[in-house]
Amino acid sequence: MASTVIRGSRSLAIGPISNSDDLHSDIHSSSMERIMQKVKPKRSYRSPMRQAQAQRTRDLIIETAERLFLEHGYGATTVAAIAADAGVSVDAIYKGFGGKPGLVRAIYDSGLKGLGPIPAYQRSDEMRTREKDPVTILRKWGELTAEVASTLTPIRLLMRAAAADDAEVAAVLEESNADRLKRMRQNARFLDQRGYLREGIDVKQATDILWTCSSAELYELFVLQRGWSSRRFARFVSDLMISSLLPS
Repeated sequence: MASTVIRGSRSLAIGPISNSDDLHSDIHSSSMERIMQKVKPKRSYRSPMRQAQAQRTRDLIIETAERLFLEHGYGATTVAAIAADAGVSVDAIYKGFGGKPGLVRAIYDSGLKGLGPIPAYQRSDEMRTREKDPVTILRKWGELTAEVASTLTPIRLLMRAAAADDAEVAAVLEESNADRLKRMRQNARFLDQRGYLREGIDVKQATDILWTCSSAELYELFVLQRGWSSRRFARFVSDLMISSLLPS
């Protein structure tokens, strides 16, 4: 059969004119493509407004649960009471958190962020990356420790009390301890890699010192029991880390 020249905007193709079988095949392929497009699952979409509303509801549940836990105790506070106070269904709490132990973990995670709009751990990482003076780094860590402890210590004490009778809360408490130890080990390694640790202090010892200084128990003793201000506690923790970890 005769050949034809098909000119396009980007290419020049020369080939035989399609016969009826080729045309039938093209029509069949085109039909199948349209069918496949129709049955292709649609992507789920959630508007930013709905996402923001969902986050506000979640935050409200966490705040309500923390308040009721601290006012009435973990054992005496029911999921139903939290739901009623927050204006949500009991089912919504179970779906979102899995029950009271999940709420405790969410409250703890929220407390870890500290008081600022940027989470404390993010501020800590950014600061230590740009700062070159080890004394300044430990001073800043002392301030962040006091800030986070102010939000975290009450729920830590509640977790510790509830863990005696609730295995799930005990698991959350143990997990939080392990997470904090891991975080302090990372900080200790950072100090070691920068060459900041004084002679005779290895990463393991530095980890233990940082882990102790960041404990809720230390904040409880000095601030909650002895009445220290948060600023005085921050200075004490900074001085303790500097004298224990850096060259004199």
